[in-house]
Amino acid sequence: MNNYLKEIKRDILNMHYFSQDSHIGSALSCVDILAVLYFKIINIDPKKPNNKNRDRFIMSKSHAVSALYAVLAEKGFFPKNLLETYCQNKSRLPGHATRGTVPGIEASTGALGHGLPIAIGMALAAKKNNDKHRVFVLISDGECDEGTTWESALFASHHKLDNLIVIVDYNKLQALGKTNDVLNLEPLKEKWLSFGWQAKEINGHDLYEIEKTLKYLPLKKDMPNIIIANTIKGKGIKTMEGKLESHYKSPGKEEYELFLENLKN
Repeated sequence: MNNYLKEIKRDILNMHYFSQDSHIGSALSCVDILAVLYFKIINIDPKKPNNKNRDRFIMSKSHAVSALYAVLAEKGFFPKNLLETYCQNKSRLPGHATRGTVPGIEASTGALGHGLPIAIGMALAAKKNNDKHRVFVLISDGECDEGTTWESALFASHHKLDNLIVIVDYNKLQALGKTNDVLNLEPLKEKWLSFGWQAKEINGHDLYEIEKTLKYLPLKKDMPNIIIANTIKGKGIKTMEGKLESHYKSPGKEEYELFLENLKN
């Protein structure tokens, strides 16, 4: 798993360094979660990406899609050399997830707050059709400012969607500041519990804890699942870790070389 992760993180770094695109901090805060999901948890075959019985994953936190591209490529959904075109003109890998570009992208996302409603529609349809697949969705903590998020939370608990798993990438920074300065989210876990969800907090960089939590779902029968993953924005690049500027700043030459050196350890 660690070998996969090193390759995935190296690919993320290369994508952002050579394209000089934003959001590497957001990608690095959630990549551990995505790697565990795709290599340990989600039931999906890259050779049959549209199989009816596959689990679904929605990247609602779409500005961090470089992390998903790197994981999908490592898993074999498309050739890894395609990552070299990330955010280039006419590339099949745009800066936000877009359905129809490459296998493994289930929905077009980008306007925050809309990935969760899409996932809920999929989960409700599965329930009504007696399908056994699950629907996973990764949302950002900034998305918890959105009214659509809380309307969705009410809807999911009302319909007892225990086949729905929401993971919040809780790095506590959003585009313009700390989440609790922009709009206080605390107590975040208790808010979700009060909306009728079963909630659990984890360390979003502890591979064992992530796997152990996601392996035994639902957390409680007839209740949707919310996993609040405490993470660090820019994890792995010391000059960017936990810093607001990692939301928009691209890695420079010094940061690029330092991160590559860290990956060797």
